[in-house]
Amino acid sequence: MTIDDRNHPPSASRRLFVQRASLLSGMIALGGGSYLLNPKGAWAADPIKVGVATDLTGPISWGGIPNSQVAKMVIEQINKNGGVLGRPLQMILEDTATNEQLAVTKVRKLVTQDKVDVVFGGITSSMRNAIKDTIVNRGKTLYIYPQLYEGKECTPYLFCTGPTPAQQCDTFIPWLIKNGGKKFYLPSADYVWPHVLNEYARKTIVKNGGEVIGEEYFPVDHNEYSATVNKIMSSGVNVVFNTTIPPGVAAFFKQLNEAGFQKKGGRLACVYYDENTLGITPAHEIEGLASCLDYFKAVNDPFGNQLQAEYGKLYGEKNPFTAGSGATGMYRGIKLWEAAVKEAKSVKREPVAAALDHAKISDGPGGGCEMVPGTRHVKMNMYTAVSKGGKYEIVEKSKGPVLPAECG
Repeated sequence: MTIDDRNHPPSASRRLFVQRASLLSGMIALGGGSYLLNPKGAWAADPIKVGVATDLTGPISWGGIPNSQVAKMVIEQINKNGGVLGRPLQMILEDTATNEQLAVTKVRKLVTQDKVDVVFGGITSSMRNAIKDTIVNRGKTLYIYPQLYEGKECTPYLFCTGPTPAQQCDTFIPWLIKNGGKKFYLPSADYVWPHVLNEYARKTIVKNGGEVIGEEYFPVDHNEYSATVNKIMSSGVNVVFNTTIPPGVAAFFKQLNEAGFQKKGGRLACVYYDENTLGITPAHEIEGLASCLDYFKAVNDPFGNQLQAEYGKLYGEKNPFTAGSGATGMYRGIKLWEAAVKEAKSVKREPVAAALDHAKISDGPGGGCEMVPGTRHVKMNMYTAVSKGGKYEIVEKSKGPVLPAECG
């Protein structure tokens, strides 16, 4: 997904600056967008080096900043509780600046110069694809990718901790058919995530008795959707399963709403829409929008509420801790890796990967989770939520953890 500062309300640039300053407090600036978080206190053992490569600046900074803040929060919590194997964690943060060429240089530094034991990060699939070879194959280092994505990533030593198409469609699409209707339209951004997700969604729609009336692809900055809206309105579409993204999504939602889609009983659906993205458009334009993610604040579970309180105390309400920006995947990725290191009694790649293959945690945002052996993907609870008055309400929870259906 892609977004830029134009889509944030006024003073967004200033808020992003404040958020970066908040994130980097307590970190040592090394120059060139590199930062070091040293463990507090005196330790008898050398630190375990944890690399985080994400977008603190550039169009995807809305996702990279909360990713980084979650990583910092969890690493400091782990150190406060005694570290891992009696060693503290040292976080080395690189700003990949939504620039894939720069990102390759940054992760090369992490694995060859800093010699980190693991790398976390990447938001878009294009970023993951750009940096994974440098980390995993050339750098011989473990890589954990936290973002929801299109699936089909089966690279050894690359573990994915965000939702896959099966997890976002298998329970969600039957709900949409029941609570929207059988006729679907798939307006989409023209890049890998929407293409592959729609392929899975189409099969799931048909399997559950629905039909796809139309499927279109647009540049991410496309802003004239009148022809598409006319097709939707004239063909009796019940559900718009949207994968257009910012900046174009705001124009699409506005034009669809002005045509009366929701007023005539239409259901808008978008699986990346979380509490952060709710602010892109006025609440009335997305009233009734349904999303399916691994966590919403509205889940209102004690553990998630505690995490939200800790995060809010440290970083405030801007760039929130949400699922769509990969922050939940970052949390569970670090905690699953911690569990694997403890089991392996080592930070070396082979034994940690072997332990991570079946690692699990009992608590996390949205509930506990565990790796599905042999897949390097996580099974987790999934939630369907509907936007009402600019906030989400949970309308359905999966019956236990949903399988990722990847790489098995």
